[in-house]
Amino acid sequence: MLLPANQEVFLRWNQSCGAGEEVLLVNEREVAERLTAARCVEAVEGVFRELGLGAVPAPRVLSLHAEAGAFHIKAALAGGYFVAKVNANYPGNPSVGLPTIQGVLALFETKTGRLLALMDSAELTARRTGAATGVAVKYLALEKPMTVTLVGCGRQARSQIESVAAVRPIERLFLCDADPATARSLAVTLSDVMDAEVVLVESLFNHTRESDVVITCTPSRSAYLTQDALRPGCLVAAVGADNPHKQEIVPELMARSRVVVDLLEQCVVLGDLHHAIAAGVMSAGDVHAELGDVVSGRRPGRTAESDVIVFDSTGIALQDVAAAIMVYRSDQ
Repeated sequence: MLLPANQEVFLRWNQSCGAGEEVLLVNEREVAERLTAARCVEAVEGVFRELGLGAVPAPRVLSLHAEAGAFHIKAALAGGYFVAKVNANYPGNPSVGLPTIQGVLALFETKTGRLLALMDSAELTARRTGAATGVAVKYLALEKPMTVTLVGCGRQARSQIESVAAVRPIERLFLCDADPATARSLAVTLSDVMDAEVVLVESLFNHTRESDVVITCTPSRSAYLTQDALRPGCLVAAVGADNPHKQEIVPELMARSRVVVDLLEQCVVLGDLHHAIAAGVMSAGDVHAELGDVVSGRRPGRTAESDVIVFDSTGIALQDVAAAIMVYRSDQ
């Protein structure tokens, strides 16, 4: 357990809780050590299955927008635990030497309501978001070694690729970022830990047409991925649009694809689905399934090799519960 800078204040608060055990504090480095990609994918897959079977209540989200960013508050119950996570998402922060995402996650047990742990949420958010992409690839992508294009090589990027690699072998990986230095840095990191051919690209669409999986992971506020950029059978993991102002997928591509969402209630107001509905080319009823329905077997995933599938991933609090439980239990 790592104590914050003002140790005396925290210790007095911790003692005043009346709990028989201390609250576990987990920093960013410790989250990374405790939560491998494979373990996180497994945990997130399990909680999506429970959601699809109706075994857990739907998670909740509240978003409040500030001048330069936004605060997202997500909460969920699963497996005898409750999680509440507060993230500040400020896309301009790297220019002033601060991380884009900062926040904290609180883990409680539900039998007595006892607070068990406080965790730095940035690394956990990256890993559970990547894990959802891994689950989508497992159930929705073609069953073959992958050629993958990753658009956006920032904070989320490594977790996205590690999670895909946990469920499918990656033969070739194309990396694209508005900042070439960011892409180069990720390429060096991944080349040291993967057998895949890692290629930096500037002309995005020539390479998306060669890809089995395209992951869009940017803070873009205007759509850039179009139907003619993809080949038949491609899976698009649309990760970046986690608030109503972000958009990566052209609405017409959404309308012409088989759309699977993480949570329909959330995607109609936050995700790329939100923009397709606003453009009048889709309705909520056009969505093929939630990912939990596919994982649980209640709905089919891919039915033909030629299907183009878009997974609209806005990030749900049940992913946070699954990841936080894994982090917490690794200390026991």
